[in-house]
Amino acid sequence: MSRNRTRSALPRLLALTATAAATAAILVPAPAMAAGNGASEGTSQSPFVQAFEPTLVARATLSADHLEPGPASGALASPANGRTGPWAGQVIPGFSAAIDNGDGTFWAQPDNGFGTKSNSADFLLRNYLVRPAWQTADGGDGSIVVERFISYNDRNDVLDFPVANEGTPDRLLTGADFDIESVVRAKDGTFWVGEEFGPFLLHFDAEGTLLEKPFSLTGAKSPQNPYLQAGETPRVRASRGFEALAASVDGRYLYPVIEGSYADDADLRRREIHEFDTRRGEYTGRTWSYQADQEANVIGDAFTVRNDVLLLIERDDFEGAQSVTKRVYEVDLRRADAQGYLEKTLVLDALRIANPDGIGAGDGYGTGAVFSLPVQSFETVLQLKDGNLLIGNDNNFPGNDARIPGTPDDTEFAVVDLDKVKIEPSDVTLVGHRGASGHRPEHTLASYETAIVQCADYIEPDVVSTKDGVLVARHENEISGTTDVSARAEFAPRKATKVIDGVSVTGWFAEDFTLAELRTLRAKERLPITRPSNTAFDGLYQVPTLDEVIDLARHSVSCDGRQVGVYPETKHPTYFDSIGLSLEEPLVAALQANGVDRADAPVIVQSFEVGNLRELDSLTDVTLAQLVSSSGRPYDFTAAGDPRTYADLVTPAGLAQIATYAEGVGLEKSVMIPRTPAGTLGAPRPVIADAHAAGLTVHGWTFRLENQFLPVEFRSSSDPNAPGDLAGELQVFVDAGMDGVFSDHPDVAVTIDTVTAEG
Repeated sequence: MSRNRTRSALPRLLALTATAAATAAILVPAPAMAAGNGASEGTSQSPFVQAFEPTLVARATLSADHLEPGPASGALASPANGRTGPWAGQVIPGFSAAIDNGDGTFWAQPDNGFGTKSNSADFLLRNYLVRPAWQTADGGDGSIVVERFISYNDRNDVLDFPVANEGTPDRLLTGADFDIESVVRAKDGTFWVGEEFGPFLLHFDAEGTLLEKPFSLTGAKSPQNPYLQAGETPRVRASRGFEALAASVDGRYLYPVIEGSYADDADLRRREIHEFDTRRGEYTGRTWSYQADQEANVIGDAFTVRNDVLLLIERDDFEGAQSVTKRVYEVDLRRADAQGYLEKTLVLDALRIANPDGIGAGDGYGTGAVFSLPVQSFETVLQLKDGNLLIGNDNNFPGNDARIPGTPDDTEFAVVDLDKVKIEPSDVTLVGHRGASGHRPEHTLASYETAIVQCADYIEPDVVSTKDGVLVARHENEISGTTDVSARAEFAPRKATKVIDGVSVTGWFAEDFTLAELRTLRAKERLPITRPSNTAFDGLYQVPTLDEVIDLARHSVSCDGRQVGVYPETKHPTYFDSIGLSLEEPLVAALQANGVDRADAPVIVQSFEVGNLRELDSLTDVTLAQLVSSSGRPYDFTAAGDPRTYADLVTPAGLAQIATYAEGVGLEKSVMIPRTPAGTLGAPRPVIADAHAAGLTVHGWTFRLENQFLPVEFRSSSDPNAPGDLAGELQVFVDAGMDGVFSDHPDVAVTIDTVTAEG
């Protein structure tokens, strides 16, 4: 079924960029697998969904090579991208924070310069008054004009430790003195600045003169803190201080945020928000805990939108195509979940912004019909008076080159309108198979995020257990094909031969590693010959836990405005039971911890075995799906001496049995439509209609783009790894009544016409 909208929306833009010839309607998510998972009592029965669609409406840039008056800077900066210091003036290495003046100008503050105390003594700490000449749908040159600046200084000798410009009249502060990262303006026009070396809160007058001694956070010093005593252990990690700072609406309270986890925190995903009383000049002692999507993510900026409600940037340290997390979440300081973490709601995924007017087109990666801000240091967000969001970057000059490899990134401001559209979702469910595994190494958060950007409504983690009972996402428990474990000398003794589901397998196994050990490994592409472009991402990403995958899904929004679902598969449950690492109980516990253990949650649990699905049916109310292969039988049948095969499961009687414990079936393609001896698609079998008659939904697997996986009539050439006509193959299955599709390439699957699908 095609979507009805008031305007051209993001899913169609994605489809057009992925498949130039696509003119069909959009294949989009259904909210749940089975008809029994419909709207709860009292909810709207309208077929339409009202959804926010972030849309780029304005953009302006400042050249990375722009210099402002002042002494030479960057003598000790690390050369990169063809730029070597010193530069004949003051570099502007992006903006880490901004203030809207309401008159078309902004105060925009860079950080400490070149990244460390040791290389930034010639970088003057400033706050620049800038005026963007916005590029919009109506034109505009898209430049940022620097009108003037204030220089932060200690001319009143407030500081009790030496600074780089000690002994000079103005005592201009430099990046060797402080690492300034965030700023808010008080009602009296003074500036409060969040800093990382302390971490400190700094109070400057309207012209940049330090008014008071730095305000320290008791019990939380960084390695660069000038007051750190010999032998004292710093609790704040290096460069993980007050990257973010917001103020209460009345200006009395400040909310500085620790950018990363404390060094002594058992939960490496925890980020702490503090409260500072500007009237009393002290911390109140109130704190809040925020949980990042993954351990390495940091908090880039904060902004107050109303009393107790903040916007927070959460980002990773990747850039360009490697990016995973560049997001803006909203939190309410009055609302925490059962674990004590602030509940967070996605406001903007900066990797998925509609750009129907082509603003910034041709400026490099992420400037097409779907705009993104894929920079490493996404560090500026504020809400403008009209409700739009301004986002921007610190470009870490000259090191970042997210847009054009080899060319330093410009400083960018982008204005995003959170436009609302009306959508009629399709009845066909799109599942990102192991994420978007045709584009990123499978079962990584990068693969899952790419699938979400490409309009998948569910992401699929295969689930195995670590030695210490933590569920992680891997295609198999043997991990040498998907991680770099075989190249890690320290783990060479772990190589083993085991019998898994009756098959002898040699390699390294997840159940022989603790989670901490597994975290030291990095993912790699499983099919490097078939998907050589994916190998560019080898060695970047950790193995995610199931909790992290669920967390990403429940904090994400699909292209049609609904919460993204998670579709976990239990791998080898009989085997894991045999070694005392049952998968079912920790799986249900993870669903409960994330608040998605309920019948109407966008969760579908699948398995090739039957017994564990029956067990799960007694443990959880989420949707269950029986996986069916074109050959063989469930391994728990083999272990129990049950002679039934998968073929028996898809008879009318077998499907009726499945319907007693599951709501759907996941069928291998050839179970639905077999191939002829010539390799073409044959006539559809009655299994789809039989499943529907039993009350079961049918999802098909696995639909891949490369010729080797396609029927002969949809291959483009004899090259097995060349892309073929995946859309054409999918159309046949959708026309045959298939309700959902597992695909490695959601960007292609999303273009399928579902009008003729069986209803």
